[in-house]
Amino acid sequence: MRTLVGDGSYEWPEGPWLRANMVATVDGSAQGADGLTGSINNEIDQQVFSALRRSADVIVVGGGTARAEGYRPAENPIVVVSASGALPETMRGAKPGQIRLHHGGDADDLRGLVKELQAEGLEHILCEGGPALLGDLIRAGLVDELCATITPMLVAGTGRRIVGGQAVGVPLELASLVEQDGTLLARWRILR
Repeated sequence: MRTLVGDGSYEWPEGPWLRANMVATVDGSAQGADGLTGSINNEIDQQVFSALRRSADVIVVGGGTARAEGYRPAENPIVVVSASGALPETMRGAKPGQIRLHHGGDADDLRGLVKELQAEGLEHILCEGGPALLGDLIRAGLVDELCATITPMLVAGTGRRIVGGQAVGVPLELASLVEQDGTLLARWRILR
């Protein structure tokens, strides 16, 4: 199997950049029949997920996603954006600076969070969802790039999409598209 993670496909551009990484099935579901994203991941998606995590300065994730997916502390700092202000149980007890809780808010609040992270030198921000947080970040005009993996499976049902919340009409430009073992790995730039 050819590895994509070492070929420069996912290098960060110079300067501040907010990249989102999401996975979905061919029929558009961002979660498997069990309601979790983990059940639609495959080996190549996991390689990309891990590479993006390693190369990011900071990971931003919604509280609901962190709780549902069993997030734990990582090598990179993680900011959990939570409307309830509750840190997932699996993330408690982390080393100082490893986990940060940010109370969710409106577009101005998210813009403030991103500016704060960038002011701390954390310029390469990776959003791992969930759909509600990604939708809020897109509506706030903060996302520069979307990495979207389409795994070769169908789940039907009422699974969520990768972007949630109010409807948006955001144009994208395809930066790259690779197929490996039936999995499509796309990088889309947000056009402003």
